[in-house]
Amino acid sequence: MSKKTWKDVWNAGPGPVGTKEMTTLFTKGLAMGTADLIPGVSGGTIAFITGIYEGLLEAIASINKDFFKDLLSLRLKSAFERLHLRFIIPLGLGIAVAILGLARLMHFLLNEHPIPTWGSFFGLIAASILVIWKQLDAPFSAKNMGMIVIGAVFAWMMVSLIPVDTPNDWWFIYLCGVIGITAMILPGLSGSFLLLILGKYEFITGAIKNPFLVSNLATIGVFLCGTVTGLLGFSKILNWFMKHYHNLTMAFLTGILIGSMKKVWPWKVIVESKVIRGKVKVIRDANILPSTIDGETVVAFTLIILGFIAVMWMENYSSKKRLMN
Repeated sequence: MSKKTWKDVWNAGPGPVGTKEMTTLFTKGLAMGTADLIPGVSGGTIAFITGIYEGLLEAIASINKDFFKDLLSLRLKSAFERLHLRFIIPLGLGIAVAILGLARLMHFLLNEHPIPTWGSFFGLIAASILVIWKQLDAPFSAKNMGMIVIGAVFAWMMVSLIPVDTPNDWWFIYLCGVIGITAMILPGLSGSFLLLILGKYEFITGAIKNPFLVSNLATIGVFLCGTVTGLLGFSKILNWFMKHYHNLTMAFLTGILIGSMKKVWPWKVIVESKVIRGKVKVIRDANILPSTIDGETVVAFTLIILGFIAVMWMENYSSKKRLMN
């Protein structure tokens, strides 16, 4: 019996084949990482839009107890053979590159050009709702409509919550890690936004900006432990529902996207704000219609339309490709 090579390990799990497919998945990772930088937009939404959501859940689910058992026993090839490496690595690299390389750009766009930036995301998510809706079996059935309503109400309530002051104790930082990563997996819910609601967005990002301080390193470590727990636990639950109740789960996730549209509507008025560490943070806002048709408004509506068209074009292209295969 021939000995396994690392090439065999790499090819064992599902994932893209060839440079073109790897690059495509890496690009989708870039889009997910960019979305995760924005309080209000979920990387899970981008995974949903780009058609890799179920593959993402399967890849995360491959990190199971057998993997850790082999890893701790130093059976490295057996351990990594269990993982969907060809999926995880290009996608993970894309997410990491986006978070490390585009953080400043997204911060600039959201602060200096918020309306056009939110407009582009509004168009993307609006089109993705239609795409997912078309994939539902009997979307107007009582069960599907019920799950859509439940998902929409849940998301609407979550994005309407007001940020609160919370403790900096390790147990709460751990809990924030669990909640934050859980939201990032769900389309329509932003982990960054939930950290803002929990009063820990500034605290966590402040620690990441200065990771070499002992106190910050401890904070990051506890937070990462929470994210790993949430990632491995919740992804398996969601993956189980996708396998056993696929249509109802998709209907619920469609509802979440609909409810989250409140958060990404570009035109808002600040109702309540608070100064946190010398910076003005919005506590509560309300959606409004644009008061004037100026250049910024035209750009925002143009980006909404372009985002919508881009998603519909990608869906049409993917459908044709599936028929050809």
